[in-house]
Amino acid sequence: MSKQSVEKNEIIENLSKQQIAKAIKTAKNGTKSTTNNYTVSICDIMKTNTSEVIKKMQSQMLLRMELLSDLYMKYLHALDDLYATGYVTEKEFLDKIPIDNDTLQAWDNYWNTWKQFLFNQMDAVAEFEKSYVNVRKSTIDSYDNYMHLWMELYAKSLKQINVFMDNNQKTK
Repeated sequence: MSKQSVEKNEIIENLSKQQIAKAIKTAKNGTKSTTNNYTVSICDIMKTNTSEVIKKMQSQMLLRMELLSDLYMKYLHALDDLYATGYVTEKEFLDKIPIDNDTLQAWDNYWNTWKQFLFNQMDAVAEFEKSYVNVRKSTIDSYDNYMHLWMELYAKSLKQINVFMDNNQKTK
């Protein structure tokens, strides 16, 4: 701790209750702007800016979904073209090679198995994401409840400070 911090702490410790009350009242009066008696609140500043950022993110959500959808459509189109070309090639060249139908059926079963595995993984990821969002929402709800409780206690504390300051003003 610096020498300056120690000196400030000693000054604060040596102040009387009246001096502390006067300092709080002075600080409280100092927060009011002289223009149109408009008071700027830290909570208003934080709420406004945070809300604007979240609303901006939310406003872009549909655009992002549309862009991802367009991207996946491009993938699908490219793969459809690839396999359409492959189908033509297969008809021209691979039909001349004697491939057993049971081998083709086994190959189809193999790919169906992988496809089903992939679908199961996609469903599991979707369920995980759903659960993840639900947990986050629940956490935010818990935080919100806690903050409301804390703000109520904070308001009661400020009320007690005001009562204390008013009592000190009356005794002067």
